[in-house]
Amino acid sequence: MLYRFFRTRRWVYGLISLSIMLGITLGQMPVARAINWAEIIQRGIQLIQVSTISDNQEADIGKQLNDRIAKDMKLDRTSDLAKYVDRIGQNLVRYGERPKLKYTFQVVKDDNINAFASMGGYIYINEGVIKAADNEAQLASVVAHEAGHITGKHSVKRLQSAARAQLGLSVIGVKTNVLVNLAYDLLLNRPNSRKAEFNADERGLNMLSKAGYAQSEMPEFMKKLITDRRVPKILSTHPAPRDRVTTLEQQIQRNPSRGTAGTDAVAYAKRVNKPVSKVKPTVKPVVKPAVKPATTPKVIPSSSPRTAPVPTTSPKTPGGFVVPTE
Repeated sequence: MLYRFFRTRRWVYGLISLSIMLGITLGQMPVARAINWAEIIQRGIQLIQVSTISDNQEADIGKQLNDRIAKDMKLDRTSDLAKYVDRIGQNLVRYGERPKLKYTFQVVKDDNINAFASMGGYIYINEGVIKAADNEAQLASVVAHEAGHITGKHSVKRLQSAARAQLGLSVIGVKTNVLVNLAYDLLLNRPNSRKAEFNADERGLNMLSKAGYAQSEMPEFMKKLITDRRVPKILSTHPAPRDRVTTLEQQIQRNPSRGTAGTDAVAYAKRVNKPVSKVKPTVKPVVKPAVKPATTPKVIPSSSPRTAPVPTTSPKTPGGFVVPTE
């Protein structure tokens, strides 16, 4: 009886919610317009669907988005480089908040420094990012950031907000292809919010740390990109790049990790076919002292006047910089 009572109450609450929705809809409609009950009910039902996009619906929209992206961009999932990026990504998302979601990592054959995530676990990394990174940890930091957008459902929330806005202006039903078109427009033309970018940084840093990578490489890679004359598209979002660097460094200070993986620049260069000769050494070479050990001074005959020995060269610091003498 108690179960039937609560089940009846749920139906009552559902009818009340539908009545309120219909009342709001009718109140916003022009008086002169004829009421189309089928249209109103359809609109209300589809508004509920948009507000509660499931993981399966998100994956379906993401797949359709990927099909459209594949027509506009050259995607790579089969090369050794693409498989390398996929291995990095699959390892990172194990430590994220949506580990059961199926993730698809793809390389975009484009030398521009950019990366983006759509919906349903689809993540895209430009070849330009792979070439610009000094080591695997820096590349992983970009992959982790984009995975942070997925775990935070940032694209889903943007789509829901945009769909609600359009439904508020029109009473037409929203079909899947309409949502895909809207999501594609959001993906290409409307950047993530400041809050979403900071949130993706935080989530990405957390995955990076748990996977054992050197977490400092995330802000370090951003610093490297900032020094370029043109800020790459990957950093041309609402938060100023330097603000993101500062926030990341503060987060690292509060929660430091011992991870040091992914910092071998030479190994990374070989892995992604970069010229090894141009790679800076990861470990700074040991500098030998420039000052020679003191030798036994020569004995000066008593008949000769005593004079202080004059140094032939100025002493140097271990770094090789000359110290001025008085």
